Amino acid sequence: MTDAIDTVGQQDPGLTKPNQPAVDLKDRIMLFTIRDAGIGLVLLLLTLFFSVAATNFASQTNAVNLLVQIAINTVLAVGMTFVILVGGIDLSVGSVLSLGAVIGAKIMIAADLSIGVAITLAVLASLGVGLLAGAINGYVTEKWSVPSFIVTLGMLNVARGAAQVISDNRTINGLPRDFTTFGRHIILGWLPVICLIALVTVAVAWFVLRFTVFGRLIYATGTNSEAVRLAGHNVRRIRILAYAISGFTAGLASIVFLLRLNVGSPTSATGAELDAIAAVILGGTSLTGGKGSMIGTLLGACLLQVLATGLQLMGLGDNYRTIVVGTVIIGAVILDTYRERLVRNIAATATQ
Repeated sequence: MTDAIDTVGQQDPGLTKPNQPAVDLKDRIMLFTIRDAGIGLVLLLLTLFFSVAATNFASQTNAVNLLVQIAINTVLAVGMTFVILVGGIDLSVGSVLSLGAVIGAKIMIAADLSIGVAITLAVLASLGVGLLAGAINGYVTEKWSVPSFIVTLGMLNVARGAAQVISDNRTINGLPRDFTTFGRHIILGWLPVICLIALVTVAVAWFVLRFTVFGRLIYATGTNSEAVRLAGHNVRRIRILAYAISGFTAGLASIVFLLRLNVGSPTSATGAELDAIAAVILGGTSLTGGKGSMIGTLLGACLLQVLATGLQLMGLGDNYRTIVVGTVIIGAVILDTYRERLVRNIAATATQ
């Protein structure tokens, strides 16, 4: 069984098998550029450009702010990566984040709870709500074979409506000082604790995908789910777990949101799902599933935020940022299509 999973989980079959003709060097360089090195190169060039063109972009204060702003989308994109790797999509993560933030804020300001108990319960509740929403998404999608786009679109509205009901359409503030102080903490003078949470999340997800059987099953399910089923694994369960992870990271992102902004709002994180999807696709994860990396997702989230912050410092507002993000998503999908075509061509060449 393990051998079968190893085979279907390979991202580029035909490129690493022994005794095959060498693939054209130009194709290899092009593939490496658009799949592996491309996002890092673009991020570096954008950073250098804005450092020169945008006032204060290269300052230490802006660098710290960038790291803080990247954190929420990075955490959301981690869970989104699992879902897209199995060939799905999750449009509900922004609303689930909002619901988790509202519930967490309500618990924290409860008068009859001590600060330590309130914070602990709030964190557990936010994570639990996210996990439940994600599990429901996955179960409904797999049980009734409903497209994930439709199911998660429905959950988007359910979670947003629940956040509005629970908060009575009001912003919840007055969070405990210990909690808000922790959110502003800077480690070593340059690393915000919020960013550290995001980096730990990426590291854990990277380890799971790269070194565990479950991680290989995630890739294999997106590549060839029938082979996974024939190897004796429950494909439905794997996909449900992928959605559950996405919901869990949305709950974690709600805690990061509270640490950053210190308020729970039913209107927060509107459109955050699009930023998460854009980060994943920019990072090289294929929309068809089975191919991608967590490091690429992190770089994609960094690129989006560098782009948004640089445009803002150059005097362009949120409206232009929305246009740019939309354009980037379209460009990323086009790039993904070209990347898949190139991989197939190289594989065909190698097997001739």
